[in-house]
Amino acid sequence: MISAMENIRNFCIIAHIDHGKSTLADRLLEKTDTLSERDRKDQVLDSMDLERERGITIKSHAIQMRYLCRGTEYTLNLIDTPGHVDFSYEVSRSIAACEGALLVVDATQGIQAQTISNLYMAIDHNLEVIPVLNKMDMASAMPEEVKDQIVDLIGCDRDDIIEASAKTGMGVDLILERIVSSIPPSQGDPDAPLQALIFDSVFNSFRGIIAYFKIVNGTLRTGDRVKFFNTGKQYDADEIGVLKIRQEPRESLGAGNVGYIISGIKESREVKVGDTITHLDRPCDKGIEGFENVKPMVFAGMYPIVADDYEDLRSSIEKLQLNDASLSFIPESSAALGFGFRCGFLGLLHMEIIQERLDREFDMEVITTVPNVSYNVYTTSGDMIEVHNPSGLPAVTNIDRIEEPYIMAQIITKSEYVGNIMTLCIDKRGTFKNQVYLTSDRVEITFELPLAEIVFDFYDKLKSLSRGYASFDYHYSSHKKADLVRLDILLNGEMVDALSTLIFRGHSYDFGRRMCVKLKELIPRQQFDIAIQAAIGAKIIARETVKAVRKDVTAKCYGGDITRKRKLLEKQKKGKKRMRQVGNVEVPQQAFLAVLKMD
Repeated sequence: MISAMENIRNFCIIAHIDHGKSTLADRLLEKTDTLSERDRKDQVLDSMDLERERGITIKSHAIQMRYLCRGTEYTLNLIDTPGHVDFSYEVSRSIAACEGALLVVDATQGIQAQTISNLYMAIDHNLEVIPVLNKMDMASAMPEEVKDQIVDLIGCDRDDIIEASAKTGMGVDLILERIVSSIPPSQGDPDAPLQALIFDSVFNSFRGIIAYFKIVNGTLRTGDRVKFFNTGKQYDADEIGVLKIRQEPRESLGAGNVGYIISGIKESREVKVGDTITHLDRPCDKGIEGFENVKPMVFAGMYPIVADDYEDLRSSIEKLQLNDASLSFIPESSAALGFGFRCGFLGLLHMEIIQERLDREFDMEVITTVPNVSYNVYTTSGDMIEVHNPSGLPAVTNIDRIEEPYIMAQIITKSEYVGNIMTLCIDKRGTFKNQVYLTSDRVEITFELPLAEIVFDFYDKLKSLSRGYASFDYHYSSHKKADLVRLDILLNGEMVDALSTLIFRGHSYDFGRRMCVKLKELIPRQQFDIAIQAAIGAKIIARETVKAVRKDVTAKCYGGDITRKRKLLEKQKKGKKRMRQVGNVEVPQQAFLAVLKMD
C-alpha cells in the first residue's frame, strides 16, 4: 500500500568527510527496522568495496524507510550524499530530489568548508535544514562552541540543534520525529501529467539500465508507455518499484515517491541524469528544471595498456558514466600511447577513483597521462580555441594570449596554521581575498588561485601543513590571462607527447629539471645511452642521461696485444651506435604516475 503524499518525507544528509554521515544512516535504518539482522553491517549504504576501504562515500544512495509516529505510518526516503569536494556534483543531484536535509556537524571538529558549501546548495533549493550535533559521546566534544558556530551559520535557535551520537544511537529517535514534523511533504498533483526527475542510474548486466527517479507530478504504473523528455526516446515501464535494501517492485507510484524503473534500455547514452520521464499519451508541457550540467575541472588521457582493448575500454567507461554522470570523455590518439580517451574529471580524487573502478569492476588496466585543466587560447586571427591537451596548442607564432581558469578557494583552519597556509597559497600564485575569524581560534581564508596549481598536490600539502585540521572547498570564478609555456620531454630526441605539460613560465625550469631526474630513476637502462631532455620549444632547459649497460666484451682476452682489445671495443661501439638509431625507449607506467606525485 502506497502512503498518501502527506505522509512522504524526502531528505538527504549533508556533512563534511568523516563527520559520521554513513554511521547515522545505519542507525536510522536500524531504528525503522529497514534492515534485517542478516543485512546488518557498518556503512550499509556504502556498497562499493572502495568506499569501505577508504571510509568515504563516493556514490549517492537512495533507500526507503517506514516509520510509525503517533499512530501514523510515514514513508521516509533517504538519499545519502558524499562529503568530499570532488563529489559535490552527486550532492547537487541528491538535493534536487529532496525537501529537507539533516546538517550533520562533528562536535569534536566544528563546521568545515564542505559543510558550508553543501549547506548553501541546500538553502538555494529551499530545503528545510535540521541541524544535528554528532559524536556527542566523544571526550573531546565541544558542544557549546560548535552550537555557537551553527547558530551563526544558519540562524536557528540553540534549542533546535539535536545532540546525537550515531555510534551509540543517542538522539536518533528525536531526529526521526523532527524529520516527520519539520520537513514538508512533497508538493505535487497525483492526477496531473507525469513528471519524474531522473537523479541517478546504474547498469545491471542482466536487466540493462536502471534509472532512479523522484515523481514530482502524476502517477506511474507498471506497463505504462513512457518517454524521456529531453532525448525523446520511448519505452515500456517493465518494472517499477521502491528502493529498500533490495529493489521491491510495486504496481504504481504516485507523486512525491522515490523509486526505480526498468525498461530494458541497453544504450547508456539514452539515459541522461536530470532528464524528465513522462507518459507518451499524456506528456507534460516542459521538463523539470533546476539541474545544472556538470563542468569537468581536470582532464587526463586514458589509454589501454594493450592496444586491442580499445573497444572494451570504451564500453567500460560508458558503463561507469551511467553510475557517475560527472565523468565525460572523447576519443583521442597519441603518438606514444596509441588510441585512447580524453576524460574530464571533477578533481584528482575523482580521477583516482575512476582509475581504480576501471581496474576492479571491469578488469581494465589503463595508462593515465599527466592531468591538466582546459585553457582558452586566443589566436592572432581573433579565434578562441579551448585546449584540453598540450598537443592541441597552436604554433607559438599564432598565439595572441592564453587564459587559464581561476577558482575561489575557501580554507577553514585553526589560527595557528594561518601563516603556513598563506605561504602555500602564495607559492601557488594565489591572490589573498579575505580572512574571517569564525571563532577565536578558527579562521576562514579566501584565496583566488589558478586551478592548474591545485590540481596536483595542493590538497595533500594543505593537510600536512595543518596536521589534518584544514578543510578546503572551491568553485570556479573566471578565466584570466596567464604566462604559460609548453614543456616537452624528449627521449633520445624523440618527443613523448603524453608527458607534455602546459606550465607557468616561472615554474618551468624547476619542474623540467625535477622531471628529468625522476625519469632517470624510472627508465630502465638499455645497451645504449638514453638522453632525457626537457625543452621549451627548441630550447633545452634540462638534461639527464641514463647510462648504458656495458657488456664486458674484453673479458675473454687475457694477455696478448692491446690491439685485440681495441678492435673488440671499436666493434662494440659501432653496434651501440646502430642500436641507438633503431632502438626505442619504453616509458613505464610508473613514470606517468610519478610525475603526478612529484613534490
